[in-house]
Amino acid sequence: MSNTQTTNTIEQQTFFDVIRERRSVRTYDPSVQISREEMNEILEQATLAPSSSNLQPWRFLVIDTPELKQKLLPIAFNQQQVVDASAVIAVLGDVESYKKAEKIYGQAVESGFMPEDTAKSFIERTVGTYSSLPPEVARQIVYTDGGLISMQLMLVARARGYDTVPMGGYDKTKFVEAFGISEQYESVMLIAIGKAMKPGHPTTRLPIEDVAFFNEMPSV
Repeated sequence: MSNTQTTNTIEQQTFFDVIRERRSVRTYDPSVQISREEMNEILEQATLAPSSSNLQPWRFLVIDTPELKQKLLPIAFNQQQVVDASAVIAVLGDVESYKKAEKIYGQAVESGFMPEDTAKSFIERTVGTYSSLPPEVARQIVYTDGGLISMQLMLVARARGYDTVPMGGYDKTKFVEAFGISEQYESVMLIAIGKAMKPGHPTTRLPIEDVAFFNEMPSV
């Protein structure tokens, strides 16, 4: 086996360990804090996730002060991880992310990934398409991309030794009101992040033949 093959095998095993070890943790060590610098690194690595037309509509509101976590607690139906975790990351979807198309494709030109005339064409087409989408379609796109970034964020956290739990159980109306979230943003989910005080419960999965089908769906 070549050195490259050996390295790839080690990396692959490490990646699968991350997948296996990620669990939804609800009991956190409240003494553990994640620095702003490391939090930014975690989020930056998470943003390597794919998105529709690479518009990267995810936005993160990181709630890490005791006062604001207490404010969030009743909105999240008094789930204790809200206050005990190092932070709660609110994953938001920007339905006006097309407004950053010029910056995004401009970066691609500067990095040598795309000719300038191609980028200009992409910008015009992207802005024209996304700015005219029906609201429900725009929301669906940011929810899809928000799900992709959320999973990537949780895997990045596990790879760095942190634990997470995705939270859909909160009052979204009260959340956007309490934290001043404008209508430009859709609240996708909350993710608590920190160090587990108690491991997440092991869970099972359906056998693959119950969920995967080739070429045609089974008859009901």
